Amino acid sequence: MSYNGAVSVSKNTLQRRVITIPALFVAAVLLTLLIPVWVPVMVLADALRAKFRFPLLRLVSFAFCWAWLETVGVVAAFGLWAIGQSGNQRAHYDLQRWWAAHLLDALRVTCGIRVETTDHAAFSPGPALLFVRHASLADSLVSAYVITHLAKMRPHYVLKRELLSDPCLDVVGQRVPNYFLDRGANDSAPELAAIERLAAALGPADIGIIFPEGTRANPTKRAAAMAKLEQRDPARAHKLKNLRHLLPPRPSGASAMMRGAPNVDVILAWHVGFEGLDTFGGILKALSRRFEPIRFVAHRVANAEVSSGDAFAPWLDDQWLRLDNEVDLALTERAERKLT
Repeated sequence: MSYNGAVSVSKNTLQRRVITIPALFVAAVLLTLLIPVWVPVMVLADALRAKFRFPLLRLVSFAFCWAWLETVGVVAAFGLWAIGQSGNQRAHYDLQRWWAAHLLDALRVTCGIRVETTDHAAFSPGPALLFVRHASLADSLVSAYVITHLAKMRPHYVLKRELLSDPCLDVVGQRVPNYFLDRGANDSAPELAAIERLAAALGPADIGIIFPEGTRANPTKRAAAMAKLEQRDPARAHKLKNLRHLLPPRPSGASAMMRGAPNVDVILAWHVGFEGLDTFGGILKALSRRFEPIRFVAHRVANAEVSSGDAFAPWLDDQWLRLDNEVDLALTERAERKLT
């Protein structure tokens, strides 16, 4: 669903929220009332598996924090609606900034995950477009934190429609300019046109954001993506065959953003620290060891240096290869530090 300047709620949206919002409230209350039960059970389960960094306890503790932060966000959004401020973008961006910062605080306290970046100056001035790698469920949270809390800018996201199952993203995310993409649409033209309109509406304090890989990267998905690319475009597959950490970018969405905002700078961003956190098992495994900080790195490319038209897709491939090399170098440095 795209933002069109007015706050309206469809029948499908109401049907979804009748399920997700009460489920959220019930989860928050149950997790609170059952603290005397789940805390010792999680401790015992971790101890029996000799996991003395207590990954299950950490994960459920974060779920407890998430449930209450989501609940506060939904209640605050309801309050804004009740006083006639459902169309107040500034208030909703303030709410988004609060939500992102406190969720990252919860990740730090419960799971030991913290973010390091010195590149938030790359996000201003706007308008600009951000193309960022995708490695975990927390990618959008980290970028939202960097953009809203550190850079003090307003993100306009292209996100998958499945994320509307998250009540805060559903309610607040549809009151500010975002587009929730239907990845299974038979006709991609309306989806791309909506992305183009999203980018065309960017203002001086805005950043348009898309994840060009289209899904979270892992070795299995990389092999599958390269196999499909080999069938469709052998020359491009040969060019991208050395990707080690990123997936081949899907240029159509990023191209649509460039058509909507042809005169803006592009920001390219990568991060390390989320590798392997794309599944439940991977998260538990990662929480069983000490976390190094999530390193978030962004480069701003002047508009004059960004190729356009038919040359854009090859340019994006070149940038993705460069980002992949930087990620590989950063991961190698981390591995070497662990050995010393």
